[in-house]
Amino acid sequence: MNFETFLLVFIPMFVAFDSIGTVPMYLGLTSEINSAEKKKLVIQATLAALLICVIFLFVGNAILEFLGIGVDDFRIAGGILLLVISITDILFYASRVRDVKPEDIGVVPIGIPLIAGPAALTTILIANNSYGTGYTILSLLINMIIVFLSLWNADVIKKILRESGSKAFAKIASLFLAAIAVMMIRVGLENLVGK
Repeated sequence: MNFETFLLVFIPMFVAFDSIGTVPMYLGLTSEINSAEKKKLVIQATLAALLICVIFLFVGNAILEFLGIGVDDFRIAGGILLLVISITDILFYASRVRDVKPEDIGVVPIGIPLIAGPAALTTILIANNSYGTGYTILSLLINMIIVFLSLWNADVIKKILRESGSKAFAKIASLFLAAIAVMMIRVGLENLVGK
């Protein structure tokens, strides 16, 4: 296994999952829940997100093929979607946290789409098509462990980073996500024009 190739898969996925950036949203959603219930919720949400990601990893290409969508079409569409998501995160972070109802937490919206959102799913599919299933699964598993540990220790992370620090981390992750989105659009367009 090539370490440089692994990093090319792992880093965009790490940015897309935004494990530290999800902590303030997770804490906001679970503020009325006791610690024991929070721990159960983290396990449930992480497993649900992992399941959705794995299903999408193996079925995503078949769905695209059935619909007659090429990888580059999906790369461009995914890039545009990631760009919109990253801009929304940068400009409207606070309203996004407030819009989620506390009574609706669980698999949805914490597992999906907070953990396994469009950014993560698009990145997984592109990584699988570009670098192969082995690198993608390894990167996915490591990222899901990071997400799990971040949410499991959310109170500790909040104390270390404070609210402003975790929000700043989320904004930086969104900025990198925007850059990755632009790269995906550029590569997709180059591939389509080159055909």
